[in-house]
Order: sequence, then C-alpha cells, then structure tokens
Amino acid sequence: MERLQRNAPLVLLAAAFVAAAAMTLALTAHFTFLQDTWEFLMSRRQLSADNLFRPHNEHLVVFPVLIEKLLVAVFGMTSALPEYIVLTGFLLATAALLYVYVKRRVGPWLALFAAVLLLGLGPAWEALLWPFEITFIGPVLFGVAMLLALEREDRLGDVAACAFLVLALGFSGLGIPFGVAAAVAIALGPRETWLRRSFVVVIPALLYVVWYLGWGHDAQTHISLHNILSSPRFVAEALAAVVGSLVGLGTDPNTTGYGADPIWGRVLLVALVIALAYRQVRTRAGFAPGLWPVAAAALVNWGLMAFNTIPGREATSSRYQYVGAVLVLMILANLLRGVRPSRPLLIGLGALTLLALGPNLVVLGQGRDTLEAQSVLTRADTAAIEIAQRTVDPGFQLGPEVAGTSTLVDVFAGEYLSAVDEYGSPAYSEAELAAAPEEGRRHADLVLSRALPLATVTRLGGYRAASGSGCVDVAPGAEAEEVPLGPGATRIEVPPGPDATVSMRRFAEGEYPVSAAAATGGSATVLKIPRDLSPRPWYLRVEAAQGARVCTSRR
Repeated sequence: MERLQRNAPLVLLAAAFVAAAAMTLALTAHFTFLQDTWEFLMSRRQLSADNLFRPHNEHLVVFPVLIEKLLVAVFGMTSALPEYIVLTGFLLATAALLYVYVKRRVGPWLALFAAVLLLGLGPAWEALLWPFEITFIGPVLFGVAMLLALEREDRLGDVAACAFLVLALGFSGLGIPFGVAAAVAIALGPRETWLRRSFVVVIPALLYVVWYLGWGHDAQTHISLHNILSSPRFVAEALAAVVGSLVGLGTDPNTTGYGADPIWGRVLLVALVIALAYRQVRTRAGFAPGLWPVAAAALVNWGLMAFNTIPGREATSSRYQYVGAVLVLMILANLLRGVRPSRPLLIGLGALTLLALGPNLVVLGQGRDTLEAQSVLTRADTAAIEIAQRTVDPGFQLGPEVAGTSTLVDVFAGEYLSAVDEYGSPAYSEAELAAAPEEGRRHADLVLSRALPLATVTRLGGYRAASGSGCVDVAPGAEAEEVPLGPGATRIEVPPGPDATVSMRRFAEGEYPVSAAAATGGSATVLKIPRDLSPRPWYLRVEAAQGARVCTSRR
C-alpha cells in the first residue's frame, strides 16, 4: 500500500496519457490532411535541398517535412491517421518531459497537475488536433529535453542538449527562444565551463545561420516599428491569455472562437504576481537558477511573436497557447521550487485541475468541429477534382471562392492527381460524397462546375420553339421542376419576356449552388457538360415567368 501511494502520481499520469491519446485519436478519427500540410504534400514532393530547406512562412521546417515525406512514402495518402498518431506521440512526450521538469522542483503531485492541464488545454486546440502543429510542438518537446539534459552538467548531457537544440531549431523558429535559454543556462554556470560547453549553442546557431544565408533570408517578415513599439502589450496579453487558459477561463465555452479570451486571465495574472511577490518577500528566498533560462525563453518567444504580428497571429491565437502554457508552468515550477503542499492543499489543487478541464474540453470539442468542417470540404473538393480528372486543367486551383475555405490554395489539380496516382486518394469516394454533409456536397458541385468546366453560350434572339423527343417544357414561375442532364449539349430556350434564372446541382440537395448565366428572354442558351468519371446526372432548374423549353442531346 505504501508503494502504491508513493507511485500514485505516476499511475495517474499513465492513466491521463491513455485517456489523452484515446481522446485525440477519437476526436480526429474522421479528419484528413488539413491546411498547411497540403503545402508539404503538393509543393515538396521531390526530395531536394530546396524542398527540405525552403522556409514555410519564415520558419525552417526541415524535420516536419522529412516526417511528412516518410509517412506518405510508407503509408500513402489514403488516410491521415499516421500523422495523427505522430501528433499524439509528440503531445504525450512533451507532457512527460514537462512532468519530469516540474517534479524536480515541486514534487510529483504538482507535476502531475501541470501535465494534465497541458494535455487538456482546450484553447490550444490547434496544437492538440492538427498534426502540422508539430512545427510548434517539436521545438517545445526538444527545448524542454535540452534544458533537462543541461542539468546533468556532464559531457553526455551537453552533447544530448546540442542535438536536442538542433532538432528544436529544425522544427521551426520557435527553437530560437530555447537557444537563448541554453545560452543563459550555460552563462549561469561556472565561468571556467563556458568555453567547454559553448558548443551546445554554437553548433546549432552556426547551422541555423547557414540555413538563413542559403534560404531563410528570402522568407517574408512582418517586423515593423509599430509591432516593436506595441510588443509590451502583446506580451502582457499573451501571458494573460495563457493564465486564463490554464485554469479553464481562457475561452467562453458557449461560443466558438479561434483563440483565447484574456479577460479573466488579466485578473488572475495580477493576483498571481501579487501572491508570488508576497511569498518572495515573506520567505526572503532567492530565485532558483533554473528560472532565468525559462524566463529568457518566454520573453524571446513572445517578443518574436509580437514583432511579427499580423491578422491571424494575435497574442491570443490558439496555437500560441500551447508553448505559452509550457513556459508559464516551467516558470511557476522554478518560482515555487522546494514547495511541498500539504495533503488538503493538494486535494484542493487536484479539484481545481479537474474543474479547469471541464470548460477546456468543451472548447477542444468546438475546435474539433471547426477542423472536421474543413475535413469535409477538403475530402469533397478533392473528390470533385478526381471526378473531373479527364478534362480538368492541371493548373486548376482550389481557391476559396469555389472550395469554401482558404486552406486548400496549395492544391492544384495536376499536382494533386499525380500525387493520387503515386500515393492513393484521401478524397471521398462517390458514395461517401453522396452521403457527406450538405456543405461538402454543395462545394463539390461548385468545384465540379469549374473543374470540368461547365460552359454556356447564349444566342440573343435565338428562340425558335424547338421540339423533339429530347425536349422538356418547363412550367412558368419559381416552382419549376428540375430537369436531369447527362454529358453533352443542352439547349435552353426562353420565350420572349423577362430573363430566366438557370441553376444546377449534382450532389447537393435542396439547393442549386451552381449558377449559370442568366438566359435572356427570347434567347437560346447552349449548356455543355463534359463527360467525367461519375454516372450521376446533373439537375437543371430554369425559373422563368413565361416558362422555357430544355432540349438535350446526350453523347
């Protein structure tokens, strides 16, 4: 029994890991490749130095690119599950290292609470549910590993720290704050060890400089005087947002938001600073040496984010909450180093941890709904490209005006179809598309209309009251019945009178998302539908006060 009590934090941590892994994989079960991942899949297919080292935005992302290429080479593109398993592994490994770091300073129970809060940090839903965010999680994982390795203060630890820092920098620019942390940690040691340990920072820094001179200098930057002068406010807002997120008050669970709300965090941050200052004065305890590397990393992290602020990169952004939470928890562990709470206090803190998880998991579910909606559009839009592959222009792009989302701009038909031939398809099958949510079917119709493409030619004054076995009279008014159409040319004749509205659907139901050119009264419009890979008909709707006639000639 005594041994069980001693190991209780580890047992509970293991249970939390199992629950977190199951939750992540369950929430993402129906997801496909999302957003920036398509840049890796489409634009970096060939293994070349430029594809490996070309910056994504302003970041070096060599290791995420290599991971994505390895996963696709081994598992193909039919399922994104392998990359969600990798994401889960990164999240669990980071929480485990955070547990070790905090445990060394304040004991296993507080370390357990810190790890659990991180695993359930709903306002950081982008990091918890989107595999591309290993570009942010990776630097945190290897940055914490680097700091733990430096604490060994031996040759093996320093070599490991150097390797971890290289990895951190190779995942994204978020590794830079941890490089600064490493330099501060070494500088705090005995002066006679500075030169001997300097390689920990120098080697990764030189490699990063080589990359910057070769590729990174071409990356877009958003540094401006305005951002620099506004950076103190950014840092304060970011810190407040993280504090609020950690205690479950960072986002209103009754609304769907993309980032954290710092309102409660501001109040809690002020209260926390006052409480910590009071403790420091009362105990007259000095600051733990481990505080300064982490504090430096936090300052550089939020400072660099502040300098590069643009719409979508606000201090409260969801993906920024994850790294901020890790840094705040590490800072608190150093400020409270040596504290061992009483059992009643631990019970209270455990209860608060569970209470914080409630609203955070609600927010995580909302984030999941956002990404699932993107998955639906992604699978539907790419299915449309595959259906239209006989005639689609290789340069056809899934722009937001037809795709329903701006996250597929890296998908061009030619490159996508080539990748599908090599690695398999992540798109809906035709049967899955027919059963998909309405928004997906609607945008599949829009993509198909552009990808085939559908074409209309209107001849003014061309109305001639055509007749024949292939002609259908459309009743006057807005309640006109739809006319099924196959591939080939269809002639739409509108008698003299008001203009007619012509619209179409194929997979959509209850609406006609594809709008053809208005048919002028007294005109004849020829609609051409190329043959594609689906036998499913199109449905034409003509709304004309004077009625119309639709004549088909299938081929």
